[in-house]
Amino acid sequence: MENELVFMLGPLAIGVSVLTTWGIMLVTAVLAWLATRRLDMLPGPLQAMVEGIVSALEEAVLAVAPEHGRQIMPFVGTLWLFLIVANLIGLIPGLHSPTRDLSVTSALAVLVFFSVHWFGIKTWGLKQYLRHYLAPSPILLPFHIISELTRTLALAIRLFGNIMSLEMTAMLILLVAGFLMPIPILMLHIVEALVQAYVFGMLALIYLAGAIQSQQLNRQE
Repeated sequence: MENELVFMLGPLAIGVSVLTTWGIMLVTAVLAWLATRRLDMLPGPLQAMVEGIVSALEEAVLAVAPEHGRQIMPFVGTLWLFLIVANLIGLIPGLHSPTRDLSVTSALAVLVFFSVHWFGIKTWGLKQYLRHYLAPSPILLPFHIISELTRTLALAIRLFGNIMSLEMTAMLILLVAGFLMPIPILMLHIVEALVQAYVFGMLALIYLAGAIQSQQLNRQE
């Protein structure tokens, strides 16, 4: 994707994808604050919807990491919500999904990479956490490192490729068929955007759970 330059922030070039990402973060943060500033024992429609979303996210996280789910729930839940909005924002005329930009998906993948190690070290301590890279034999250390790097790269490329191809396919079909088929294309975009957000978030959750729970297995051994 051509990431058009919007303005310069000192030596940093701020493009459309970065600006859209900032907008998504600002809007979702404001909506979260508005939805939770006045919580009641008897929830209204908005509070009930928010509680339903949070409960669904929490159940998904606890299903993968039952013992440490609440520890990683804020990160994984926020990641899921951001990806859903980012993938769907391309439906708004004049906007493009920031996740069709490889730099954005790479940043998200790197964030997951560091979060995996952060939660692992926070839970088990640096020494205990690093031990699993030497198990079952120190000779496997290079393969563990390669695995960490390749799965991070795969995370970035998978999301980027799917969202970019989705938007390009929708654009090409509209150019060929005009606006005779807007509803099927719209539904395809929504379903695929939700699927890609779920896959990215679930992979991140699996990596986090693996970093935390593998140490528990090592300790039991």
